[in-house]
Amino acid sequence: MPGLIRGVARTAAIAGTATAVSNRVSRRQAGRWAAQDQSAQQAAQAPQQAPQETYAEPIPIRPAAPPPPVYQAPPPPVAEPVDMATKLAQLKELGQLRDQGVLSDAEFDTQKAAVLSG
Repeated sequence: MPGLIRGVARTAAIAGTATAVSNRVSRRQAGRWAAQDQSAQQAAQAPQQAPQETYAEPIPIRPAAPPPPVYQAPPPPVAEPVDMATKLAQLKELGQLRDQGVLSDAEFDTQKAAVLSG
């Protein structure tokens, strides 16, 4: 029998503790709900005041600056067509310079190619 009384006493203690905690939670929750209701009623009863807006002095609007000019390279110089007589004269002059030893064969070939391509 002593085990039975101990079990009943333990159950009663646990049930009492659970009831006390439950009641405390219920009271706290009811308090929160009451506070929310009270603040909602105060907000509804308070006269609606429009917030006073203050404006700073307007900022003057300046016209947009024109975009900077885009740099365009000048067109390449147009080489005037050289007639055949001028080319032949240049080649004769190059040949004379080569014969005199002023131009080497490699330099002569380079200059000859430039005259013929231009």
